[in-house]
Amino acid sequence: MQTITVTRTIKAPIDKVFELLSDHANYKSFGGLKDSRLVREGKTERNGVGAVRLIDAGAAWFEEEITAFERPTRMDYVIRRSRPPIEHKGGSVRLKETAAGTEVVWTSTLRFKIPVIGDFLTKVLAAQVGKSFGGMLKSIERKLAA
Repeated sequence: MQTITVTRTIKAPIDKVFELLSDHANYKSFGGLKDSRLVREGKTERNGVGAVRLIDAGAAWFEEEITAFERPTRMDYVIRRSRPPIEHKGGSVRLKETAAGTEVVWTSTLRFKIPVIGDFLTKVLAAQVGKSFGGMLKSIERKLAA
């Protein structure tokens, strides 16, 4: 298993940052993704606990379920299905207001379940997954600054 953590402070109010991070259907607007959509709405909020989202990155796709949703400070999820196959312990997005803006800490623990080369791929691709998370946060910051 590999844990990936990305931290970024976005110069914007916490409510606006959380709204963009939790709106799964619009992830495709951040670039690098072929498609993103909400497959099932959450129990009490559209993007809240129980919501299922499909994120299509072309060669890879992930179906994730929201497991915790505390507006505007926390959203947790777990990958239920994916290509390539992934064992996922869970992901968490935590937001905190600071003097500089909104600090976002995104953590995910996973392992690629591919016989023989899975552990090697996990180490190699973890950096790419971290870059993707970081790129999404940069896109959110640009969008909110516009």
